[in-house]
Amino acid sequence: MSRRNPSAGAARPGLLRRLLPAPLLSAVLLVVWPVINGSGSLGQWLLGAALAVVIPWFTEALRPERARLRAPWTIVRLGGVVLHDIVMSNIDVAKRILGSEGRITPGYVWVPLTITDPHGIVALAGIITMTPGTLSADLADDRHHLLVHAFHLEDEDALIESIKTRYETPLMEIFQ
Repeated sequence: MSRRNPSAGAARPGLLRRLLPAPLLSAVLLVVWPVINGSGSLGQWLLGAALAVVIPWFTEALRPERARLRAPWTIVRLGGVVLHDIVMSNIDVAKRILGSEGRITPGYVWVPLTITDPHGIVALAGIITMTPGTLSADLADDRHHLLVHAFHLEDEDALIESIKTRYETPLMEIFQ
């Protein structure tokens, strides 16, 4: 009975990690490049592949901490919630813009953060900004509060509670 090296014939793990230091970023770049150029030609795919390899090399030093994603089903569920909120917020903002100015009451609110992972905080700020009618405006130096501008702010506590339950809680499951 021969004892085979389980990694015989396979690429060394270090080699793959050096070639693609951020595999998720590389995959996104590969897929997004032809889309943003509006062309699925072979040339665009090849250029996307080259960028998918080169850009993570140059940005590796900018990412001192690696994100560790957990709870894949929570990611899917959060994606559905965000998509739903984007559609509903678009409708609400459109109604307010097309209505009288008196129906718009903008305001700022500091949202206290429980999440501590920097990737989770960035994801939360991005989700808030992607949702029409809200915008992440600032992060406190201690990373414990996020300043949010709301296009229409009726109830600060309701907005804070919505952000914390709909976005922050799932992001904590994913990143912490």
